[in-house]
Amino acid sequence: MPPVAKVLHAGDPARMDLTQHLRDVPDFPKPGILFKDITPLLGNAAAMRETIARLSRMDFGKVDAIAAIESRGFLFGAPLAVQLGIGFVPIRKPGKLPWKTNRVEYALEYGTDTVEVHQDAVAKGQRVLLVDDVLATGGTMGAACKLIEACGATVAGCAFVIELDFLQGRKKLAGKQVQSVLHF
Repeated sequence: MPPVAKVLHAGDPARMDLTQHLRDVPDFPKPGILFKDITPLLGNAAAMRETIARLSRMDFGKVDAIAAIESRGFLFGAPLAVQLGIGFVPIRKPGKLPWKTNRVEYALEYGTDTVEVHQDAVAKGQRVLLVDDVLATGGTMGAACKLIEACGATVAGCAFVIELDFLQGRKKLAGKQVQSVLHF
C-alpha cells in the first residue's frame, strides 16, 4: 500500500514548502538552461492541493473566467476554475481548436510562435485571469493577454506557479497585475 501523504490545511500557517516538490533539470531543453520540473509537484496530491489553494487566495478582484495556456497552464488553470466556481478557457497552439478562432503571433528568441482562442470563449467586458505554470521571459503570456483583449475581455491579471525573476518577464506584462506562488 502506498504511503499516505500528510495533508496540510490550505490556510495552515505551517504551509508546506512547495520548492521541495520541484526538480531542477540541468541543460534542458538546451545546454545552459536549468529547468524547473513541476512533475513531482503534480504527482503529490497535497502539494497540488496547496498550490491551487495559494492560487485561489490571490486577489485579482472580480474574475469571470480563467484562461490558461497550453499545456502546463491547463494543469493549474482548470482546477483553479473549479475551485473558484467559474469557467475555463483554453488558449492553444494553432490548429488545436475546432471552432472559429482569434490568434496572436509573437516573437521568440529564434522565430515566432502563435496562440489561439475560440472567438466566443470570452464575452466583451468579462474579467479574465490568465494562468500558467512558469513566468520566464513573458512572451507567451503577453501574447495570451493580447488575445483575450482582442476578444473584448479585460485581463484581470496573470497568475503563475513559478516566476523566474532573473528573466524579468514582468516587463513584458507591464500594466498587468502579476502574482506568483514561488520566485526563483
